[in-house]
Parts: sequence; C-alpha cells; structure tokens
Amino acid sequence: MAVSADSAVVELLPSYRLSLGIIGLALPVGLISVWGSLVPAALGLFLLAQTRAIRLRFTETALEVYRGDRQLRSFPYQDWQYWRIFWQPVPILFYFREINSIHFLPVLFNPAQLHAQFTQHCPLDQLAQRQPD
Repeated sequence: MAVSADSAVVELLPSYRLSLGIIGLALPVGLISVWGSLVPAALGLFLLAQTRAIRLRFTETALEVYRGDRQLRSFPYQDWQYWRIFWQPVPILFYFREINSIHFLPVLFNPAQLHAQFTQHCPLDQLAQRQPD
C-alpha cells in the first residue's frame, strides 16, 4: 500500500491474480477449442493491461480513479450508500452504490487493502444510517 506525502491519501497496490487466473483458464479451454480460448484469453489480457494502468486512491473525502497521473473519476464518500466485495475466498468483483449510480468493478487491486480502505472510509453501519426510509 503506497501512502503519499500527504498521509491522508492511500494508493492501493495492484493485484494480478484475477487477470492471470482468467488467462490460466484459457489454457485448458484451448485444449478443447482454440477458438473458445480466445475469449477468456482476450479478457485476461485486457484485465492485465487495466491492472497495470489503473490506480485507486483513497483520500479523506473520496475514492479517486487514476490512469497514470491523470484522474479519471472521483467518487465522494458522502454520496455512497453501500459497498460489497463479492466472493471472499477469491475476490473477483466489488460493487458500490452511490445516490445516483451503481458501479461493478473487477478486483484489480490488493483485496485486503481494498476492504480495509472501504471499512475505514465508508463503514457499512454508518452508510445504513444514511439510507432514506
């Protein structure tokens, strides 16, 4: 986990497990059908490139998504309603809901760090209190 000079910003380390796992699944599929292995191989390579390019930074006020030094999006915690990391044995997808939108993203980052930052910045019990009745 990278912590910037401003200790309030935490950048998650990348995790290549998902992309390499999908590429690994393409290999046995290739023994059955070369054409059938192209889809998981292409998806795995795409996720591998995204893992290298995309960074998540947790600040005091928002989750920020970067590609290199360029900020792509900012998701202020005040707009969050819920979050969840799916399939804990091998985390592959995380979900968070804002007031006006929902987001499903692959786990391309260290899952333990992701969970720790979500828990720190958006505790589920506090988010539940924000829900309208």
